[in-house]
Amino acid sequence: MYSRLISRTLLPLALIATVFAVSACDNVGVEPKGLAAADNIFQEDGAYRSYLAKLYAGLSTTGQQGPAGAPDIQGIDDEGFSQYVRLWWQMQELPTDEAVLAFPDTPVEEMDAGNWGAENGFISGMYSRVSFQVTQANNFLRESTPGKLDERGVGPEVQQQMSQWRAEARFLRALSYWHGLDLYGGIPIVTEENPVGGAPPSPNSRQEVFEFVEEELIAITDGEGEETLPDPGQSQYGRADKAAAYMVLANLYLNAEVYIEEARYSNAVEYASRVIDSGAFSLQTSSRGSFSPYQSLFLADNDRANGIIFSVPQDGENTQHYGGTQFLIAASLGPPFTEQSLVDNYGTTQAYQGLRVTETSYNLFNTTDDDRADIFVTRERDPEITAFNDFGQGYLAPKYRNLTSQGNSGSSLVFPDTDYPMFRLAEAYLIYAEATLRGENGDEGRAQTLVNDLRQRAGLGRDVGTPNGPSLTLDLILDERGRELFWEARRRMDLIRYGLFTGSELTWAGKNGEYPEGEALDGEYRALYPIPTSELQTNPNLEQNDGY
Repeated sequence: MYSRLISRTLLPLALIATVFAVSACDNVGVEPKGLAAADNIFQEDGAYRSYLAKLYAGLSTTGQQGPAGAPDIQGIDDEGFSQYVRLWWQMQELPTDEAVLAFPDTPVEEMDAGNWGAENGFISGMYSRVSFQVTQANNFLRESTPGKLDERGVGPEVQQQMSQWRAEARFLRALSYWHGLDLYGGIPIVTEENPVGGAPPSPNSRQEVFEFVEEELIAITDGEGEETLPDPGQSQYGRADKAAAYMVLANLYLNAEVYIEEARYSNAVEYASRVIDSGAFSLQTSSRGSFSPYQSLFLADNDRANGIIFSVPQDGENTQHYGGTQFLIAASLGPPFTEQSLVDNYGTTQAYQGLRVTETSYNLFNTTDDDRADIFVTRERDPEITAFNDFGQGYLAPKYRNLTSQGNSGSSLVFPDTDYPMFRLAEAYLIYAEATLRGENGDEGRAQTLVNDLRQRAGLGRDVGTPNGPSLTLDLILDERGRELFWEARRRMDLIRYGLFTGSELTWAGKNGEYPEGEALDGEYRALYPIPTSELQTNPNLEQNDGY
């Protein structure tokens, strides 16, 4: 399986990363100063491929050894809390109606209740993760120029591949800048052209970060330069191709009214269409083993499932950490499961008794939504949540499993083989549909067909647009996103785009710390996270976001 193969390329990275990660990069734009050994590191041609693998590993692993012990990011007591996907997921899910977490940690409790401040550990950890990825990508791009390759006598095989590798590095940098743009707004843009160890940079506006991400992704997909990603479906599994870049662009444009106060829905339709029309991806519409089509996308062999455009590969033997799908599986489990039933049903011995779904989100599903609603565990559970830290309250939602489609456990009962699907074809369908309704282009008939394709797979039939069925509306699409993309780190941005993240129109248990219904989050300013206090202290050029 490709996912297992590519993860093994991460094994030789510790020595390389140690030199380049001397600093944990406390803010975007402050480069680590321990880079003098670059020529020593790149003595061998294979070091470039290994360093590229380290860039991908930055989305998965947490440090120089697994599962913990030599972290990339300093200042976080539990290294598992610093994992990229885990931080991104928590910041998109915990402040919404989709998830609450029963860990007695101040950052967790603040995210659950929606009363975080600039010293929240998740907020500072994610900022550092974005910075770390940007810094690593910049280092790779500085050290892989044609001049550097010639100077070091790099062989023709590596030189021939370098244009694509540089495009991949630029994609990963743009991906992290999109995450930073979405979470924090305007942050400093730093590229390989900035001097290492220079003065702290000035912040860029949200508009400028938006334009940087847009221009970078267009350059590596449609540009005339040599640095171009492979066509959709033509890259090794777990590595970026043009479709992955199109998905970032489609998300960027779908949220452009939030990001830059400019409607770009026509562009969102265009790039979602490029993914759909590429022919490289198809919906998973057939069962795999005893698992339904939808459940097949979240198993230990989901690298063999259809419809995953870009994933963060996991390997229970070789990429061990306490984030990503390890966290999503283990934190979702607890009573009523016994240890043996955990192994039999989820391929793990770990049950952290943390994550549950609120009743508001659960109620989006109904009994005929066979494929997607089967993820919930309701027996011996009370749906109502009146306290975040009481794991006995709320239904469980163990969507991700460390089982193969044949029902076998992954390679480890602690660390899963289940890849995290960052972009899926189903999301492209939903972006096309929403952007069509909001914008001036797109085919509403096609949008209806795409939504019906998803609903049919889920057991709801093809009823949208029929005389006895619902109409295709923005509200229907939001609910459909809440079902199809449940626990895939989209809910916060969806609620913000729909004007429901703050205010009282949509409430859920614990919103603003109130039970059982919740009340409005205090202030529209919470649609952005604060710049961490540590960053403001490190870089005096930064300014705090309004409201904090």
